[in-house]
Amino acid sequence: MLLSKILEGIEILGISGNTDIEISDIAYDSRKANKDNIFVCLSGANIDGHKFINKAIENGVSAVVVENDVNVKNCTVIKVKNTREALSKLSSNFFDDPASKLGTIGITGTKGKTTTSFMIKSILEKSGQKVGMIGTIGIVIGDKIIKTENTTPESYEVQKYMNEMVESGCKWVVIEASSLGLKHHRLDGFTFDYGVFTNFSEDHIGTNEHESMEEYLECKSMLFRKCKIGIINIDDKSFEKILINHTCKVKTYGFSENSDLIASNVGLISKPGYIGVKFDVTGELNLSVNVPIPGKFSVYNALAAITVCKYIGIKPQDILDGINEVRVKGRVEPVKINKDFTLLIDYAHNALSMENILTTLKEYNPTRLITMFGAGGNRAKARRYEMGEISGKLSDLSVITADNSRYENVMDIIDDIKVGLDKTNGKYIVIPDRKEAIKYCIQNAKQGDIVVLAGKGHEDYQEINGKKYPFDERVIVNEIISEIN
Repeated sequence: MLLSKILEGIEILGISGNTDIEISDIAYDSRKANKDNIFVCLSGANIDGHKFINKAIENGVSAVVVENDVNVKNCTVIKVKNTREALSKLSSNFFDDPASKLGTIGITGTKGKTTTSFMIKSILEKSGQKVGMIGTIGIVIGDKIIKTENTTPESYEVQKYMNEMVESGCKWVVIEASSLGLKHHRLDGFTFDYGVFTNFSEDHIGTNEHESMEEYLECKSMLFRKCKIGIINIDDKSFEKILINHTCKVKTYGFSENSDLIASNVGLISKPGYIGVKFDVTGELNLSVNVPIPGKFSVYNALAAITVCKYIGIKPQDILDGINEVRVKGRVEPVKINKDFTLLIDYAHNALSMENILTTLKEYNPTRLITMFGAGGNRAKARRYEMGEISGKLSDLSVITADNSRYENVMDIIDDIKVGLDKTNGKYIVIPDRKEAIKYCIQNAKQGDIVVLAGKGHEDYQEINGKKYPFDERVIVNEIISEIN
């Protein structure tokens, strides 16, 4: 594609060189820059891409996009105010504006983005439409999952994979719009058809993230200046602030009678292998809904998904079936086994998330609540103490084992967890080998128990001494069942 065409719509401060040249691709990492590429110099907290211009030119790039004045030869130089912002529009142009060929749904919020994404995907697929996803799990296109480092990847990847979704027949894309993704212009270059706000609570405050809660909320609010219709949780105390300076039409959901879609009559569903919630929807839609994921937060996530799909125009029966059949990898995910207890895999890997899931599961009055977990190595020790204390208070039995020990000794991590456990009267057992710990849980669980394998969730590896070893707990459970049988 001609460089002049790729530059269309970009605010340019200055150009040195020829723009009537063919460009083969866009790169923002000098190590991946090749012949006839554009190299975009991104400025980050730790790395400044301007320092790698000469390396990119050595690799054969034809043009560079910069924020700072640079002295280079034999290369077209385009100066812009913000290279991250420019990268999003360059990428959109290069891939021929894939967002215009898809229905686009962005979801922001502290919690619930992944689960709500899966729920929307399940409903839309039940209506016969192919859906792509970009988020915590990675890039999902059909049966293909491409791992990513960030919840919201860099804008080049967003545009590239939306284009691949179009080519594979997708009609919709659901994107987890993280606050950092919005802050760093990764979702610029197009307008979402729908933007969703789940909730807001303290998170991501610190170096290389957000300097304050105010800035964190402001970044999330950007979505509602980048979408046509905003779907807002009216019950969240921040719902008015999230809409400051919004430019979208607003629809609301929640338990409040002021909502456009109102949840009520929440009840629990519990049977071996299935725990969930049921509730009624009234207002602009009337439904009685079953959700195969426990907890009141599941009502909010489901109601968000239902609200989006109602305004898209999905039939009520497809909404009901899509929600009832949703499975979210690693988020209170049931694993089917021919036993009379319930086995769940969950990503809970800190005290807050563990407290949330265990408190929720206790509402189902299990015979026993058994929690198997470890803690990550080379991370704050306080997290281990807190996790141990929470599990000791809320679990009938804690099974302490390995997680991603990284460069630490597993037993040292376990000793830290025990510090928290010993503050409680909770029963616990130590089984350092994670597979053996899972086997113990399966072999010793009784009728009516709920067993939670916590910490790994969607991860399919264990990180030990700098190496990642295959470890998908769904696969491990099946191996153990075969061994037992």
